[in-house]
Amino acid sequence: MQFAEAYSHHNGRDQWRERDLDEWLTDIFQKPELQIISGCTTQVRDHVRREFAAQGWGYDVKIDQAFDLTVFGVKDDLAFQLQTGNMSRAPYDLLKLQHLFSVRRIEAAALALPTKQAASRIGSNIAHFERVMSELELFNRTITLPIFLVGFE
Repeated sequence: MQFAEAYSHHNGRDQWRERDLDEWLTDIFQKPELQIISGCTTQVRDHVRREFAAQGWGYDVKIDQAFDLTVFGVKDDLAFQLQTGNMSRAPYDLLKLQHLFSVRRIEAAALALPTKQAASRIGSNIAHFERVMSELELFNRTITLPIFLVGFE
């Protein structure tokens, strides 16, 4: 696995950079021995979870105590979501992150997902960087939170 590309929506990368976390986040996806192939999602998620836990991030954090809806990680005023599943899940991830921003629990977020090429190696109809990036551009005035989109392959 390697970091492939990034996209900054509403200056999301700048928010991570201000906290000296942008390079830390992209470096997490520099793990050459982890192959992006069918069946790798558990290994990817476990690796990312260990990296976040080592830095004190909360894992599977509820976005509201009355609902069983979670994001991958939250620390201070940042949230992180990792998506390696079906494309239909990515807009839902954006909605959850936007909610956290709207209720002022976070100031910025990051969403990591495979590139289109890597997603095709994982399976069919897997969420991928290029599509989410284009949808963020389309919904520019709807998804208003600063988000750092990270693509890996």
